[in-house]
Amino acid sequence: MEWVAFLIVAACAVASAVGLVVRANPLHGALFLVANLFCVAVLYLMLRAEFLALAQVIVYAGAIMVLFIFAIMLLVPGRAETGPDPLGRARRLAVPVAALLGLIVVPLVARTGGPAVAPPPGGAGAIGRRLFTDYLFPFEVTSVLLLAALVGALTLAKRRSTP
Repeated sequence: MEWVAFLIVAACAVASAVGLVVRANPLHGALFLVANLFCVAVLYLMLRAEFLALAQVIVYAGAIMVLFIFAIMLLVPGRAETGPDPLGRARRLAVPVAALLGLIVVPLVARTGGPAVAPPPGGAGAIGRRLFTDYLFPFEVTSVLLLAALVGALTLAKRRSTP
């Protein structure tokens, strides 16, 4: 059963990576990248690396992809989608396929594998302690640099759009 789930998730990851490369529209490419990042998170869950899976979804698929999509929408203004939806059939199939994938993956993740063991030294608690004690200053400097980059991008975009 684990091999079947792995093969399905791996096929989805490869398909979304191919979709990322093949699509001409950058917004569609970014959405395929989000799908690929979710597939990687499911693979982390299958490896029993729950913290990495959660960080993958929150940091990459959440925050970083929002910035990518924001930058794409900022750099390509006014380019609206027109015409019939070429992916209409695939969109209608997305919900049943996601439900089937959930029916396969959820029992694998919920299953306990043997006796309880001590948490690994690189678990969420240890990483949190190191991040907010030893590495607090670099963490905050990174957040200020990201904020400065966002303000700079907005300033450059505003300067281009004004006549």
